[in-house]
Amino acid sequence: MTEPIIRVENLTCAYGDETILRDVSFTVETGEVFVILGGSGCGKSTLLRHMIGLERPKTGQVWLTGEELTATEGPARQALMRKFGVAYQSGALFGSMSVLDNVLLPLVNFTQLDRSACELVARLKLRQVGLEAYADYSPAELSGGMQKRAAIARAMALDPKILFLDEPSAGLDPVTAAELDALINQLAQTLGLTFVVVTHELASIFAIADRALMLDKGAKGAIALDTPEQLRDQPPSDAVRRFFHREINKEMA
Repeated sequence: MTEPIIRVENLTCAYGDETILRDVSFTVETGEVFVILGGSGCGKSTLLRHMIGLERPKTGQVWLTGEELTATEGPARQALMRKFGVAYQSGALFGSMSVLDNVLLPLVNFTQLDRSACELVARLKLRQVGLEAYADYSPAELSGGMQKRAAIARAMALDPKILFLDEPSAGLDPVTAAELDALINQLAQTLGLTFVVVTHELASIFAIADRALMLDKGAKGAIALDTPEQLRDQPPSDAVRRFFHREINKEMA
């Protein structure tokens, strides 16, 4: 049996004295599209930030490609962090640079390739997300959905094994969101990438997720892990049922 590409063990996340998540454990398999979901304030982005090394856990470990991110330091940590890419909710593109230059940035900074080789790779990444014709545009000239695609192209620049996407469908109309879901599925299938996607959009969850981890604010942790269909059809708790069936919590109404 192959080793999971991601392993999170007994992770507790806290800011000062406030515990956000407690004792969270799960694995992600190679090539899987794994969704982290839950209501507002449940800790989705907090978990993501700990998984990509932006925050240090209070306790617990995060393992990526067999290496413990939470224990590595210095050059070893930097090398491990280049094995994954991140596309943030806002896109986080540099407005003063062209789309091509945004994708070039990690190639120029973190490889020994000459400029022409870097540009060749960057244009390939833009082609893979359907934006090759927009290489010379500025981010401001792109639609919201195109900005998300450009951010994914930049996240793929160093050929990572894992892509982390934070709320990729946020702010998009249903058709554009569906097109982005189709792109995620295409990249997972054709390139063998592993995706970890934070979202609360039900349509996207059912379109892309192999499995979904549900977090809950009240429980301060994970309350369910299964396929979206299983969570919808056989919810293990009232909170899971309410989320997947869009039911109002009558105790809070």
